[in-house]
Amino acid sequence: MKRLIRWALNHIPRPVLQRLAGWAVPILGLFYRGRGVECPLCGSHYRRFLPYGYVHSRANALCPHCLSLERHRLLWLYLTRETDLLQSHPRTLHIAPEVCILRHLKPHFAAYPGRYVTADLESPLADLHFDVQQIPLADNSVDVILCNHLLEHVADDRRALRELHRILKPGGWGIVLSPVEPDYEQTFEDDTITDPDERTRIFGQYDHRRIYGADYADRLRGAGFDAADIDYAASLTEEERRRYALPTDHIYVVYKH
Repeated sequence: MKRLIRWALNHIPRPVLQRLAGWAVPILGLFYRGRGVECPLCGSHYRRFLPYGYVHSRANALCPHCLSLERHRLLWLYLTRETDLLQSHPRTLHIAPEVCILRHLKPHFAAYPGRYVTADLESPLADLHFDVQQIPLADNSVDVILCNHLLEHVADDRRALRELHRILKPGGWGIVLSPVEPDYEQTFEDDTITDPDERTRIFGQYDHRRIYGADYADRLRGAGFDAADIDYAASLTEEERRRYALPTDHIYVVYKH
């Protein structure tokens, strides 16, 4: 199973993979029925989640029903427990939308046309298509930005962050997550590394351009944001962390004043 999923991640184009996963992964989930873990997004139970990973597969990671990963489940718990996103329906721009979260937010905002907009460079699921380094939206035009696990892919992440800051209204907030390696004091990047196999070896994925380090929050602040680095998983009970199969990742919340 690990080899099959890893092969698909590395060889099937992402837009095709997004379409195939919706029916193929739930079939695999039939072999994982049980009560060992629970997905907080879809409420499904399994004896464990599916493995997932481009290079090294992580056990107990992917929900077969809604395709949530560990970080998605942690993010959803934060959004639903610590923010008023689902109550106040602010104008929200969701960039590179996670399918498992999009499926909840889109119908939830259905009675508020134009309040929830998704965007991506190429995903067929998105409402808008653009490069995050040049966002075709007006200054101060959105209340909330959700932009996760995207910055490690773009050529100029600082420019992308300045664009996110530009379009966010004063008083607005956002969640901007990236994979962070806390053992790295500084972010490592090398634009001369362009070979996909070499990127996989060095950065952990064929389309990654950098490894963020402990300076990630400072990088967010460098674009003009106030940034909060929140170890949210640590605030949950050990039973919740086990039941939902949560990571130790931090939540990075940005604000514009």
